Amino acid sequence: MPNPKPAIIYDHPADEALDWLIEGNTQYVNRRQSTIISDRRVLLKAIKDGQKPYAIVVCCSDSRIIPEAIFDANIGDLFVIRVAGNVIDNHQLGSIEYAAEHLGTGLVVVLGHNHCGAVDAALYHKTDGYIQYLIKDIELAIGDEKDEFKACCLNVQHSCRKIEESLQIQKDEKEYGLKVVGAIYHMETGEVEFLD
Repeated sequence: MPNPKPAIIYDHPADEALDWLIEGNTQYVNRRQSTIISDRRVLLKAIKDGQKPYAIVVCCSDSRIIPEAIFDANIGDLFVIRVAGNVIDNHQLGSIEYAAEHLGTGLVVVLGHNHCGAVDAALYHKTDGYIQYLIKDIELAIGDEKDEFKACCLNVQHSCRKIEESLQIQKDEKEYGLKVVGAIYHMETGEVEFLD
């Protein structure tokens, strides 16, 4: 009979990781610049020692959104999953489950942002090609909402719900204390607003 899978032990409990993100964002906002360490030696150490990110961040592909800067984090601190409109499908769920199960990361943050082009497209534009798959998911999330900021919040909450529909995520929440939280990045100020 095969050995049972060992219990997950998160290197950083979800509440501790959330506190670090909040503190990191406060430091970023107060300094108005990032302190990301891009020294190659840090990367080589992370390669040698393996990755132990304290948070999973699902965020938009928008080139102006840099989670490591926003949260004053360094190489290896965040497991970042980027997709336009921070939508969730099986690929993102698989990546989240991988980080939670194999890297010991106990916090998932869905990070939306104001002035999101994907949300704007869902609100005001017809789309063709593969982008329509993203837009349809966002349209489902926002319903009849016409306010851009409220639509961004609804889209984040929708993605959080989709993550929590995963049976594996439900198990990890119940048994190991995994948390899923939503947040909005305010591009003008640099502040991250965590949603209830």
